[in-house]
Amino acid sequence: MKKSNVSHFRDIHVHAANIQEWNQDYNQLTAGLAESSLMQLTTARCHVFREQINQRVVQHGVAPRDKMCFAVPITVPGSTRMQGREVDDSSLFFLQGGEEFMFHMPMGMELLSITFEREWFEQALAQTPSAKEISQLLRQPVIRVSSQRFAHARRQLLAVFSQALAHEELDSAGDPALEQAMLGELLQLMTDPACDKHQRIASSTRSFIVEKCHRLTTAQVLNVPSVDELCQRLHVSRRTVQNSFRSVAETTPLNYLRSVRLNGVRRTLMSTPASHLSIGDAAAQWGFYHLSHFAAEYQELFAELPSHTARAAIPGCAHA
Repeated sequence: MKKSNVSHFRDIHVHAANIQEWNQDYNQLTAGLAESSLMQLTTARCHVFREQINQRVVQHGVAPRDKMCFAVPITVPGSTRMQGREVDDSSLFFLQGGEEFMFHMPMGMELLSITFEREWFEQALAQTPSAKEISQLLRQPVIRVSSQRFAHARRQLLAVFSQALAHEELDSAGDPALEQAMLGELLQLMTDPACDKHQRIASSTRSFIVEKCHRLTTAQVLNVPSVDELCQRLHVSRRTVQNSFRSVAETTPLNYLRSVRLNGVRRTLMSTPASHLSIGDAAAQWGFYHLSHFAAEYQELFAELPSHTARAAIPGCAHA
């Protein structure tokens, strides 16, 4: 039976927790109240969601296991990186089920994500004349195609999705048609003559630096390394680190890494009752030991004081 819903949120962590099947953290990097929309639809062999967020966000998680995961950018209004690759509005994203990923999403970006059951996808792929070439393309997370062909595919996919949402009261009889339409459009996109079947887009050094700093900071939240210490560990200059963060995340390393930790506090607060964990203890878990400074930084990023953050548990949102 097909299931669908349309939701609007004022918190990216609630937004992330409501995306079915995905296990990921969203970290808000730009200051202000988050506003987002999420439309999703689930059938027997396919899960599709369309999302838009007004703030810059870095997503980090693991793709659903036993799935084949695609994403089509609808708008790309700023610097965007998928698995360290720079992308534009003619880039198809792909993740294997169970693969860890990091995605830098600029302010206002809109994205259509399509996830298929792996077994069904591979059976369908095996029946296509270009199965070998497509399998080769799917060894990488970013696939570039012609802008004209990509624009056509995007329109078709959005039309199929919108039509399915509009007829959500129908039974599952239309599910196979929707699944085949989504799959067929993506396969046509990858078999298009203008799509280089041997393309290889390398991860950039700047993206590697940002992601390494992100991981080192979240791995040592009780003893947070300074930017200078991160430079020493990575054997790069401070200027190189500064330029990397500016290029990839459109902010400074200090602001980025502090924002990621503030998001960690927010997830912790939202997933624990106030009676079980104080705000001060939650902040200390993420390396914030001066409560007044922490509260001011938290309010600046999320447009609310930590004492106003809802402490009710979020389904599917575990401790960071």
